[in-house]
Amino acid sequence: CLQTEKILHLKSHRGRKVRVVREHYLRERVPCYSSLCQADCENDGKVLPGDLTHYVVPDVGVVVDFLEILEFRELQGVVFTQTACQAVQHCKGRRQYNRLRNLIKDPRHDCVLFANEFQEYSYCPREKGESQEKWQTRCVYSAAVWYHNHLAGMKDVVMITEDQDAVAEYSSLNAGVYVISDFLQNFWPELQPAHELYSSISQALQEKESESSQKEYTEHLPAEILEAGIKSGRYIKGTLNINKHHDEASIMTEGLSNKNNDPSWAVLVCGNKNRNRAVHGDTVVVELLPKSEWRGKVTALSEGEEKSGEDNESKPMPTGRVVGILQRNWRDYVVTFPPRDGTQSQSRNSQRILAVPWDRRIPKIRISTQQADALQDHRVVVRIDSWESTSLYPNGHSVRVLGRAGEMETEVQTILIENCIHVPPFSDAQLREMPVNSPEKPWRMDPVQVAERRDLRETHLVFSIDPRGCEDVDDTLSVRSIAGGKLLELGVHIADVTHFVAEGSLTDLEARIRSTTYYLADRRYDMLPAVLSADLCSLLGGVDRYAMSVMWELDAQTLAVNKVWYGRTVIRSSYQLHYELAQALLNGEPAEVPELARLEPEEKDAKLAELNQALETLTHVARHLRAQRDRGGALELEGVEVRAQLDEQRNITALVPRQPLEVHETVAECMIYANHWVARKIQETFPHQALLRRHPPPRQEFFNQLVESAKAMGFTIDTRTNKALADSLDRAVDPQDPLVNKMLRMMATTAMSQALYFSTGLESQDQFYHYGLALDRYTHFTSPIRRYADIVVHRLLTAAIAVERGADSGRAIASNKELEELAQHINSKNRAAQRAQKLSTVLFQCLYFKERDPQTDPQCVADAIVYSIRNNGLLVYIPEYGVKGPVYLKNREGQVVAAGEDGSCEWQSGSLRHYSDRISTTSSCGTSTFRLCDHITVRISVRSTSSHADSLNLEIISNKPHRSAEPQQPHSQGRSQLVQEVVRQAEEAQQQAQEKAARRPKLSREEREFSQSKTPNLYSLLEEVRELALMDLDTAARVCVTSAS
Repeated sequence: CLQTEKILHLKSHRGRKVRVVREHYLRERVPCYSSLCQADCENDGKVLPGDLTHYVVPDVGVVVDFLEILEFRELQGVVFTQTACQAVQHCKGRRQYNRLRNLIKDPRHDCVLFANEFQEYSYCPREKGESQEKWQTRCVYSAAVWYHNHLAGMKDVVMITEDQDAVAEYSSLNAGVYVISDFLQNFWPELQPAHELYSSISQALQEKESESSQKEYTEHLPAEILEAGIKSGRYIKGTLNINKHHDEASIMTEGLSNKNNDPSWAVLVCGNKNRNRAVHGDTVVVELLPKSEWRGKVTALSEGEEKSGEDNESKPMPTGRVVGILQRNWRDYVVTFPPRDGTQSQSRNSQRILAVPWDRRIPKIRISTQQADALQDHRVVVRIDSWESTSLYPNGHSVRVLGRAGEMETEVQTILIENCIHVPPFSDAQLREMPVNSPEKPWRMDPVQVAERRDLRETHLVFSIDPRGCEDVDDTLSVRSIAGGKLLELGVHIADVTHFVAEGSLTDLEARIRSTTYYLADRRYDMLPAVLSADLCSLLGGVDRYAMSVMWELDAQTLAVNKVWYGRTVIRSSYQLHYELAQALLNGEPAEVPELARLEPEEKDAKLAELNQALETLTHVARHLRAQRDRGGALELEGVEVRAQLDEQRNITALVPRQPLEVHETVAECMIYANHWVARKIQETFPHQALLRRHPPPRQEFFNQLVESAKAMGFTIDTRTNKALADSLDRAVDPQDPLVNKMLRMMATTAMSQALYFSTGLESQDQFYHYGLALDRYTHFTSPIRRYADIVVHRLLTAAIAVERGADSGRAIASNKELEELAQHINSKNRAAQRAQKLSTVLFQCLYFKERDPQTDPQCVADAIVYSIRNNGLLVYIPEYGVKGPVYLKNREGQVVAAGEDGSCEWQSGSLRHYSDRISTTSSCGTSTFRLCDHITVRISVRSTSSHADSLNLEIISNKPHRSAEPQQPHSQGRSQLVQEVVRQAEEAQQQAQEKAARRPKLSREEREFSQSKTPNLYSLLEEVRELALMDLDTAARVCVTSAS
């Protein structure tokens, strides 16, 4: 090892230049990570393939400015130098540096990191008077030469740079080492997206040079001053959260970022100037303003331009201004290019456009483009490059075009990008890892695996209970009497996904990145390839499958647990039941079990009796388990679930609200029980390295609206404990209006904090508690097909079983730090999935109403129930469509809603008075009062803007409940009307492309385009809910049976 010195010229926090001399060690042997290496380098991890025509070594400037292009998977054999990586860290910050590190670690990309500054023969000391840029270029070129020589000339090396002086200086010095500036044009002329991105970034860099020198914002303070101010308490550090309805933002300080913390530490930031170039999600440092300048949050409903005033604000709270940004949260943004108005600046080569982000919380972004006219009213993905103090708006560059605004596919892709959801088709490399199961080559169990597992195929009656038409069956159940009837054995058997998905494999990496299956209104994006999710990991009836099982030995009388067994099993599900069939069997109603249809009567009756006995025993056990949790304070919160009816081709025939059946709770209790016991097992075995799920108790102030609303209706809600809350919600029932209890439970749900995954090494054991389920420990184990957390838990359980047996647990268990980072990633992806699902629901609701005339179409008029009172209006819920939204009682002209004697409403001059439980308007027609839980009639229309997502507009037309004149009988066309009407336009364009193609398999659009399975559509749901709400139960049941047949 050779010791030398490295001299750094740094700046102190006062701006003085400081010369720092550090020891620097050089080694002769540094890994090259090439498969062609003849020098026996210790190349652990991925290596560059040897079958490429050349290796690519990008210069520092290329890595700093054009990293996005180097992320294209088509660019293979890329060698990133240590010099370039350090430049990214210093110039672009930690976020971009982490992006580069993740790119290098990603096994899907053919790129490696070469530590050139530690290699004895490639290291270049900086010469006296040499600029940093020249020295960095020389270092990278020296690394390229070393690579060529190290591989004995077997591989040409291409150094790519934007510096024409470097091309002139180095291009002819060494044979086999080429220095060029037009790499894409020479080697990838047909990679059009990369060329477009290169052009966009180049234009943005050129425009940056011509920025004005006039200051628009104050400069951010240096990092050293910010850190010192945070330590002294002068400044406050936190995450900026911008309100999408008002021109205000709040800062939640570190450790106070969720609902469980003291809200007094939230700091308000009002206006763009005080935000000082910070963007939603940035980690910022704020300085409090004098108390005389503190303001309150806006409490009035807003349409985006509502002026705030003292009457519309809450009590004053700490208010501040941003003085520094510690970490940017820039991501991909979807913007719309507005119509040309003649004010946009224009040069000979490009036009500077202020693009409007889809997310209202993001400022306009200045883009330089030559396609401004062609891209008007299109959705475009852009990235922010910089935001200098001399610019009113951030500068960015376009990445790709999504399509015309308003088209269904464009809007769906917008939702995915805005929530950082990236779900490309599974790659060929990932699919090659999958087992084959085809008629020509059917999959069979490995005899070695069968020998190592507990075989339940001949000894246990295993069955599944799922929604009708379910294809990803990841859980089955068994129950039997043993020991002469003195004991019961309850079993929960879950698909053994980890047998097929090896830790560290490409499939595992992709599942980890996705973390969950994403469910949108008209489709889903699976976490795992379909050969697993819908076939080999699906516990279908009558086929042999691998499973992970938890089996309890219970006392037959008391149901107390004698012992628990965990392990890998082999099962064969005897019955694949759907909920309605299982409930019919429990009720003793005549029902046809498909698996018994061809048996002789005597054998059929015997097997049916055996199945009935198992279902009854299971129900008995589940009732006991639920009663245990109820005594502990388990909550039953409001949620609407819908069941899809599908035909044999997986097409939707109907969607109906799922009727609350006892068998739903039976299955749920068994799954909760399994999750709880697995959590106990892995936490006891790995006290500091187990992945659990906790649900913290909500803050009491979040229950204020619930308590006040219930009080106004004559009910008392006790929120001191989960048990008290559950009991008081059960008592808050209005016999005249069942929606009252529904609304109260919705308010309770809103007040809840979010359940989170965490590593047990991070929290004390008293923080493990799950408030909603009333359990001391909980995790997710029962759905590994659609949740990556369950895969992690399966691996932990396997390791815990191995520890118990004294065997080797295989791969090392993730450390507490690694597990907590993974938990944070999964939590983030789960939040993104929830937001995307909600946004797609709103999108399809808007598409449903967009083509209807709200003045004449009866479907645009609906009954709404008031669930919140605001300063200038109401928040209402429409049960018919599952829609929530604001209803304004005062408009911008100062007029208020006045109700006539017949209940009809119109705008008139008048005044408005707001109370905690009601709001009154006074006009020439008299006084109209609206109270919590009042039923009113609203008209639904769509508010469209070219730049943002469409939204539903609710207008009150009567202060009386809405009742249809005559119940309409459902018809077959009605159930499919929504799907046909909304999806038709999007599929017409796709059909034209199909006609041009050669023979292709007849797959659905989602299967062709995304390699994903198709799932029910929200439009049918809305139509079916509306129709069934008008029928009696007997008629509804007949319609469901007819639709299913």
